[in-house]
Amino acid sequence: MNDMNKLWGTLDRSNEDKRVAQASAAILKDVYLWMTSALVISGLTAMLVAGNPTLINTIFSSKFGFIAIILAQLGLVMLISSRINKLSVLTATVLFILYAALTGVTLSSIFLVFTQESITSVFFITAGTFAVVSAFGYITKKDLSSLGNILFMGLIGIIIASVVNWFLHSEMLYWIVSYVGVLIFVGLTAYDTQKIKQMAIEYSDGNFEITKKVALIGALSLYLDFINLFLHLLRIFGKRD
Repeated sequence: MNDMNKLWGTLDRSNEDKRVAQASAAILKDVYLWMTSALVISGLTAMLVAGNPTLINTIFSSKFGFIAIILAQLGLVMLISSRINKLSVLTATVLFILYAALTGVTLSSIFLVFTQESITSVFFITAGTFAVVSAFGYITKKDLSSLGNILFMGLIGIIIASVVNWFLHSEMLYWIVSYVGVLIFVGLTAYDTQKIKQMAIEYSDGNFEITKKVALIGALSLYLDFINLFLHLLRIFGKRD
């Protein structure tokens, strides 16, 4: 009888593990689907804006207008990240799409600086790098939590250095920020992927609204990693017009 109870207990645990694995896999699928959708939205928006001289002139002729768009992006990221539990799935989705579109508007500026061929090649380099690093973050058994703290401090450092260099125009600092930025966002991609995987497992038994919100916030994290990795690689490998 005891052996039979143990057998049933083992089967129950096996079924539960299988259910959790399937549910978390579904969440992760949504994460990458939303991230890819956001990249498509940003890319199409960037090309549309870059191909319209009137829009380009309207947006970039005034530093105030461009800064306003940047501040709007920051505000949306903060709103989605801090209020995700209180936002409806529809509202969070709309804000996420709006953020991707606004990012596309700011990304249109790269078409004014770099050749389209180099933008395309760097994008594929970024995609390949991101895929490998994200896969590592997903399969590794090593806890990357401590790495995340170091990377966050490094991120703060390159943000400060970038702001300072906006006034100094130092070529050396430009290259330092570019190379260090690549390392930081490669590390953040692995760290965020592992974190999202853990969240997917934790909330695998949640309702529809919870799992969709987990997918959206995870997609936002990886989207930010991808975009920033792309921009830093573009600074290194992009060919200027």
